[in-house]
Amino acid sequence: MTNRTTDTALDPLILHRWSPRAFDGSAIPAADLRTILDAARWAPSAFNYQPWRILYAERGDANWETFLSILVPFNQSWASTAGALLFFLSDTQSAGPDGKLGPLHSHSFDTGAAWGQLGLQALKLGYHAHGMTGLDFDKARELLGVPERFRVEAAAAIGKATDPSVLPEGLREREVPSDRKPLEEIAYPGKFVA
Repeated sequence: MTNRTTDTALDPLILHRWSPRAFDGSAIPAADLRTILDAARWAPSAFNYQPWRILYAERGDANWETFLSILVPFNQSWASTAGALLFFLSDTQSAGPDGKLGPLHSHSFDTGAAWGQLGLQALKLGYHAHGMTGLDFDKARELLGVPERFRVEAAAAIGKATDPSVLPEGLREREVPSDRKPLEEIAYPGKFVA
């Protein structure tokens, strides 16, 4: 639970979702991880193409060190105590009615929707998900065998949140839910407002 507030009837699950870095190092049971991944599967997408792919490693499995090595050192310093690490990819092309491949304009947008649902499902099950783009994208492509037509979008760490004392000293005081811009700064009628 956070101290965040809003003047709307926003669902508390959305209001209290945040991205901690302090994880307790526990494993995520297979059924829970499958449910979290399934939430991404049900996200909306253009033409129902579902362009996202999620590659994952569970704490201590044969892929864990490889996945961790792709993150920048700063993110490695805290993500090493997560229960799972994920990489989100999006297919930049889709097949039209004629079967020919063409650009898919919404690939990143659709994959973001999958990430959003995954993060909320994680919270619903008592976990937290922390998305990040602090990673070596070329290394991810190489080590994870990502085909050229797929874009490496981001990574995420999932785990049980714990006391910030497990974090490197410089991160402990930052381990609080962040606030958001006022709604009027991000949504307004009519034309773009700078």
